Amino acid sequence: MSGYRPDQPAAPAYDPVPAPGFETPNAERYVLEADAMRRRQLRSALLHGSTRTWRERRRVWPAVVAGIIVAAVIVAAMGVTGAFRQEQENQEQERVGTTERTTPRTNWSGDMVPV
Repeated sequence: MSGYRPDQPAAPAYDPVPAPGFETPNAERYVLEADAMRRRQLRSALLHGSTRTWRERRRVWPAVVAGIIVAAVIVAAMGVTGAFRQEQENQEQERVGTTERTTPRTNWSGDMVPV
């Protein structure tokens, strides 16, 4: 029987090609340089956050300036709105006050009150 037998591992469908036999000159030097570079990257990431270097950091000041400008516009709009309402109330008081002056003021008991 030439079928599948579970007690034996399956033979690969291809013949693995052995790695080419070449020697890397200064292999230890390359390993040391790679380790030094990895350490520099990790130190930079630790110091500067998730970015690799400080040069890649986004500038924060434009967002801060824009936020201050937006806040100033909102505060100014609120001030203008408040002043407009106050002016309307003053005008209403003046209008009501002029009509009240023509009629005598009385308190709850009906006595005249000086203006």
